[in-house]
Amino acid sequence: MKLETLSVGKFNFHWGSRTYVMGILNVTPDSFSGDGLLTPPALGEGPGVGLARAFLVAGADILDVGGESTRPGSQPVDADSEKARVIPLIESILREFPDALISIDTYKAEVAEAALNAGARIVNDVWALRGDPDLAGVIAKHNAPVILMHNRSNPASVEVKDRLGNAYIGSEYNNLIEDVKRELMDSVALARRAGIPDERIILDPGIGFGKTVTHNLELIRRLDEIRALGFPVLLGPSRKSFIGFTLDLPADQRVEGTAAAVAVGITRGADIVRVHDVAPLARVVKMTDAIVRTAK
Repeated sequence: MKLETLSVGKFNFHWGSRTYVMGILNVTPDSFSGDGLLTPPALGEGPGVGLARAFLVAGADILDVGGESTRPGSQPVDADSEKARVIPLIESILREFPDALISIDTYKAEVAEAALNAGARIVNDVWALRGDPDLAGVIAKHNAPVILMHNRSNPASVEVKDRLGNAYIGSEYNNLIEDVKRELMDSVALARRAGIPDERIILDPGIGFGKTVTHNLELIRRLDEIRALGFPVLLGPSRKSFIGFTLDLPADQRVEGTAAAVAVGITRGADIVRVHDVAPLARVVKMTDAIVRTAK
């Protein structure tokens, strides 16, 4: 499949021309990275919109708003609580920045419906349409792009280290890359059956979700094999435990490790990178693109 331009509202993605930056807005009290906007002081319009403003000024193309932590060992959040966290922030951002491109990080159809109605444009699903059978239909109805993330996380298999944080213990793979590719394409089939067109599907190999440190490093090194499936690819290594275990550093000291993962990922074909530290990593993206992208 030949990748083409994806139009989302007033924004156009020209795949292959440059790498796009997604800034993470966690409206949670328990984000693994320590950046949750529900940590004291309690969320008000100021912290969330202020961070969104900083991200946009620093070069973020997409703001990814999420209301349920995916930190290993975190507790699930019901749909009403998740909506109460994310919808006010989406509305506040769009009041100040009406052209901002917002993705909703959820696997729940009810939350996605409310977020899309509030002005979000993209659905970022960490369970790749396998967490809620109604989600694909909601996405198709809104003609929204969807990010399908590979995920073999097992909430019962978590390794806890006080300094480095929690990490999922890796699943067993017969062949890591082939298994990830096959399972991503299974989710693509779910999307297609719901009426989501191929050009509105983005794949994410799921760095950190049911993978060991070795698995994560291999996925980044071989990301071009995921890209060869014919869909744009999002890479989300930011501050994750595989960096912490590799460098023996806590989450708030992983920007250099994230930068290395982002730069290598771009050389392997990443189209979007999802990051917490937008300002320094937007510079890494711009410099890496200048080296590896063909001038258009």
